[in-house]
Amino acid sequence: MNYIEFDFETENEDQSAQLIALLSEQDFDGFEESGNTLRAYIAEAEFKEEAFAEIIAIFHSIAYTQSLVENINWNKQWEESFEPVTVDDFAAIRAGFHQPISNVQYEIVITPKMSFGTGHHATTYLMMQQMRALDIAGKSVIDFGTGTGVLAILAAKMGAGSVLAIDNDDWSIENAKENIAQNNCTKISIEKADVFPAGKKYDIILANITLNVILDNLSAIATASVAGTQLLFSGFLKNDEPALITALQKAGLNYLSSSQKGEWMVIAAAK
Repeated sequence: MNYIEFDFETENEDQSAQLIALLSEQDFDGFEESGNTLRAYIAEAEFKEEAFAEIIAIFHSIAYTQSLVENINWNKQWEESFEPVTVDDFAAIRAGFHQPISNVQYEIVITPKMSFGTGHHATTYLMMQQMRALDIAGKSVIDFGTGTGVLAILAAKMGAGSVLAIDNDDWSIENAKENIAQNNCTKISIEKADVFPAGKKYDIILANITLNVILDNLSAIATASVAGTQLLFSGFLKNDEPALITALQKAGLNYLSSSQKGEWMVIAAAK
């Protein structure tokens, strides 16, 4: 599969964050940040020029170059740049070729390929940080937009009774399966779906995905909640926080708190 690579020269970290959020909604599924350079990838078949032009128009004078990349060795590219991620003394994410990290409660070993969720992105970090406060042991958990499977894996390691991991991307599904097996997590099941699944109730709901997907699925998420269900939402920027809080309240969910890393947010809620 061929990919289109865009190299953007951004003004600051906030602009990079906003660009990532918008491009993610247009099927861009790989990002690398280095200083003021943002590199973004999209499968050639998924690229929509008109939608891309609308995003670029928002940023006015942003400079970028575009090139076609054939048969990228994502594993090699990732291995050359990936460093372990530590979330306080709570959890760490590393690759198999890194040395074990012993000074944390939970260690996760992954090979993310092109899937989202290495812990480097602020939203994954924020979700993991907030999961520390959740009472997960013995509970039913759903990870909506699982990517690499890292949040599902963390929930399983925290003693969840069952975990359902959902994603709509074949690459992410296969990658999550590999990572789940690598971490010996036997209580995680994984399904491919475009929307939040109906018919079941959950004690813990994790949704690290884009704002539009959260809003589109909020009714189903609320329906899947029971009294006492704990929810974490991320994948949106600070200026989107008021709209999401309002939507949560309209859906019958109680807003509890927000945390921020850069311009990215996580919201904790409950039924």
